Amino acid sequence: MTLHGTLGAGKTSFARHLLQALGVAGRIKSPTYTVVESHAVPASPAGRPAFEAHHFDFYRFEDPQEWEDAGLRELFAGPGLKLAEWPERVGGLLPPADLALHLAIDAGDPGARTVRLEAGSVRGRALLPEPAA
Repeated sequence: MTLHGTLGAGKTSFARHLLQALGVAGRIKSPTYTVVESHAVPASPAGRPAFEAHHFDFYRFEDPQEWEDAGLRELFAGPGLKLAEWPERVGGLLPPADLALHLAIDAGDPGARTVRLEAGSVRGRALLPEPAA
């Protein structure tokens, strides 16, 4: 999943809350300085198996080549959830995301957000609700 929005739009907050909802315990740090923070997501009582989640923040990248140099292709090729903030900073090097989340600060109410989800794959389309008729 790619996370889009300006500074302060809520990308990291969304990622943190999603990981907590999936059962990640303890402090969930922003990957702004580390580029990636990895988390073990436990199995759910409903039977969902455990998996790894990787939260990326590419804000500090000045050149898409930094993504290649950091060796992140291997993490993206592996199984698990990937949450990528500032994906535009790595150009077209990221694999296509199943979902793109776009957050915007509401001009009339800086505490409110507008959220838009876009599917980028068949799997992503299956996750989105059908449009109202």
